[in-house]
Amino acid sequence: MTKFARDEFDRVPQNSSRQGVHRVVTPPSRPALWPVLVLGALALVVGLTAFLVLPKSAPSASRGPSATQAPSAQQSPSGSASASQSPSASPTPGAGQTPSTTPSPTPGADTVDKTTPVAVYNGAGVSGLAARVSTTVQNDGWTLSDVGNWSGVPQQGSAIFYNGPEQKGNAEALGKLLGISELLDTAQYQVPVVVVLGPGYN
Repeated sequence: MTKFARDEFDRVPQNSSRQGVHRVVTPPSRPALWPVLVLGALALVVGLTAFLVLPKSAPSASRGPSATQAPSAQQSPSGSASASQSPSASPTPGAGQTPSTTPSPTPGADTVDKTTPVAVYNGAGVSGLAARVSTTVQNDGWTLSDVGNWSGVPQQGSAIFYNGPEQKGNAEALGKLLGISELLDTAQYQVPVVVVLGPGYN
């Protein structure tokens, strides 16, 4: 190994100060937390408002089975019940006629129209029950729309569903005929009056 003569660079003072460019080590800066806290507080306020206010403003569920549980009943070709129950227009009085002061009757809750289509469904699980009851309904003068097995939610008892106040009289008349006291107003069905025979009906 070649040895060189010592020069001035080999003489290093014992207490020399450091020379050269040195980077200052700075501690990492922490991100500001206040924007995160503000956003979290706003999200909490919005969530509480939605939890407390929205359930009160939601519309109440209608009575009767839901639309997905409705049986596949079709409208009778004779037309809707409202059309068959609409009062006929009174003739306009002529030159030699005096207008009648007697008001024309309007269909109400106690009006019975046996031309209204009626559907009968067996929800009791008894073979032939819907056919037997539909014969009773037809023999009483009612118009049958559909007869079959109930495909909705299992019923605790028998019930008659009617569509609107103008069908209440028809539902009451059928209830008296069949001995069913449970009458429910619902707009879930196309047929104006639906009879569902539940367990225990005979």
